[in-house]
Amino acid sequence: MTVSRRQVLSGTAAAGVGLTVAGALPTLAEPALAHEEHRPSSGGRPFPPLKDDPNGILALPEGFSYTIVTREGSTEMNGNQGKTPGYHDGTGVVAAGHNKLTIIQNHELNPHTIAYGVPHIEGTVYDPGAPNAGGCTVITTDGQGRRTGEWVGISGTLRNCAGGVTPWGTWLTCEETTANAGATWTAGGQTGTYQKAHGYVFEVFPAESKKQLPKAIKAFGRYDHEALAVDPDLKHVYLSEDASSPNGLFYRWRSTDGKRLGAGIANSLADDAGKLEAMQIRLDDGSILPDVAYLTSAQIGRPFKVTWLEVPDRDATTKPVRTQFADGTVTRGKKFEGVWSTRKGCYIVNSFAFGANDLPADATKHDGMVWFYDYSDQTITLVTYFPHNSAAEGEGPAPKYADMTFDGPDNVTVTPWGTLVLAEDGVRASHVLSSVPGGPTYAIARNMLSNGTSNGAPTYSEFTGPTFSPDGKVLFVNIQVPGITLAITGPWGRYLG
Repeated sequence: MTVSRRQVLSGTAAAGVGLTVAGALPTLAEPALAHEEHRPSSGGRPFPPLKDDPNGILALPEGFSYTIVTREGSTEMNGNQGKTPGYHDGTGVVAAGHNKLTIIQNHELNPHTIAYGVPHIEGTVYDPGAPNAGGCTVITTDGQGRRTGEWVGISGTLRNCAGGVTPWGTWLTCEETTANAGATWTAGGQTGTYQKAHGYVFEVFPAESKKQLPKAIKAFGRYDHEALAVDPDLKHVYLSEDASSPNGLFYRWRSTDGKRLGAGIANSLADDAGKLEAMQIRLDDGSILPDVAYLTSAQIGRPFKVTWLEVPDRDATTKPVRTQFADGTVTRGKKFEGVWSTRKGCYIVNSFAFGANDLPADATKHDGMVWFYDYSDQTITLVTYFPHNSAAEGEGPAPKYADMTFDGPDNVTVTPWGTLVLAEDGVRASHVLSSVPGGPTYAIARNMLSNGTSNGAPTYSEFTGPTFSPDGKVLFVNIQVPGITLAITGPWGRYLG
């Protein structure tokens, strides 16, 4: 989530490690993958109107409430590791059972971006040259989302944006950067040099700090990663890229020797294992759609055939991966963001494309697109579309009905009922949304905690990392700035079922 809509408008731009993950699959993966369909659904009902929070943090519908799980610089991590890091981002529930939940959470930071980066804890450090930077924390709660523990899962990584939960009960965290080894950084009055290259995927385990595996999975490529989904066949991984000039791509890694993925990917996969490929959306005449922004709401529910083109140099040794393809040979898109897997396929988000350099001149501006990629059919279908709304992005008066005007979907999760929850990274009001594939979208929360002003009006940080407990009782979601993790409870099934 490197560049938000606000930044556009303002001009700112483990095998062998003693892990135990058995038993996570029956309690975690089954409910989250329970639905099969991706066509228009009758599921989901309008939520009651949002009511302002007297504490000024989170507006919710009648009957819903929240508790704060972690808070940047406030809650303490286990074993004197320090206080909770900030810039909360992608998050997943990786294990559940006996009234306990384990969550792994990204922190999207460069060295010394803020006071509370991820500390270097023995057993977790990837790059010693990236102190007080990004990484992940492992959080445990009870069944109602009340925090019982927190510790560092990986450190010394950069801009850990989103990622994905694996079928075997771990978290794959993605770096949204391509910083090179030997590059220098300066922030917070300090300067340093990266000792390792960045731009990789890493696996984080629901284990203590000393039992982690801070090793890059180079087979999945080096680029501005956003999120990913592991195919239940364990032979394919689908990955998004949040990048511009040129726009990013959507990728598939596939096993070419029949080997199935499992815990400890970084140790089991060679750097050149399998194939990394870029998506090509095919039109009826067989030609390649050059950018997703050429499709609009008129195409909702219509599947398009997808083919794949191999990446020449997945480690980007001489040029960024996305620039290794000539325009028109692959399908690009502004801000490929959230990805979340089901049994049949994965949902994919493009956050927006409205600026002069966001899309081809003859394509259509939009404020968000959600897709479904079918694993077996190898087709992609547009299921949600937010038309461009200049008022929503800060031009002119604020929308009168702020809780019905949405823009900038980012992270996505599939609920236990098969509908979607989207986290907004928009302008002005920022929401958590309930979205029915092929159907309507409803506001289920609004950020009330202003983190600044723009043109005299308050601004509100994006929401990140929505993820449900497997039993559907708790929705976890983050406010990125200041970093706060919230556990929301209420009659979810009444509105999502």
